[in-house]
Amino acid sequence: MSDAAWPAPAKLNLFLHVTGRRPDGYHELETLFQIVDLADELRIGVRGDGTIARQGANPGVDASLDLAVRAARLLRERAGTPALGADLEIRKRIPLGAGLGGGSSDAATTLVALNALWGLGLAVGQLAELGRELGADVPVFVRGENAIGRGIGERLEPVELPPLAYAIVYPGTSVSTAEVFQAPELTRNSSTITMRGLPSPAVTSARLPGRNDLESVVRARYPAVRAALDWLGARATARLTGSGGSVFAAFADRPAAQAALRDLPAGWSGFAVEGLRRSPLGARLAAERGARDAPECR
Repeated sequence: MSDAAWPAPAKLNLFLHVTGRRPDGYHELETLFQIVDLADELRIGVRGDGTIARQGANPGVDASLDLAVRAARLLRERAGTPALGADLEIRKRIPLGAGLGGGSSDAATTLVALNALWGLGLAVGQLAELGRELGADVPVFVRGENAIGRGIGERLEPVELPPLAYAIVYPGTSVSTAEVFQAPELTRNSSTITMRGLPSPAVTSARLPGRNDLESVVRARYPAVRAALDWLGARATARLTGSGGSVFAAFADRPAAQAALRDLPAGWSGFAVEGLRRSPLGARLAAERGARDAPECR
């Protein structure tokens, strides 16, 4: 295993609009991705025997279904390098099923890291296309920039967002994305917007743009998430991220976000995080390249 960990950051959907439904059953979306400094950590060791193995425990996720393992296998297959392998160890900090993109981010970090460690030389765009086969959120983590996502979330327009902090509350209830999107009461005809069409500044600690069209469905079907929205909403404007089950509110700085999490109900998880301009994965990749290009010490 490499001594230096590879970060896999979480994301928030500052808004999420469902703008239509495609003939194949998928939904057309418009969402604003904000990368935050809550992150899983991956340690990756290169193998030469073609084996891709997950090391350590990842409770709740079978190794064969783990997105990081699937990402490594997909990359090896598309690169045509069957002899290459890897040991993957994931330290989970992002709760499973929380709507924070933990599994997708783990997959993206695996693609970016192994592309470097295996010396494949694939471009970012190629890695993002591979990531899209694993999940709609994977490309934004591969590219590592805050962005508006359209289509099923894979068409990305990078945006600059202000340096805000966020209080995240996860009441411990996973939400079924499929159930929410199949709900007959879900609104599917929201109008599209652009950052140019929003007030300036569009995102502040007192105001978030747009809305989350999934929130009313999740509120009605998941009482624990409704309770979290009400609890955090008593302290600031609270919103669902993704399809849930985490909720969040924006603040001017981390101490204010931490203060909002005081007296968190038992059994809930709370995180005071800062929004990032860029994913820390880019800095880790640059460090890896620098180490490989440095002259060998003698």
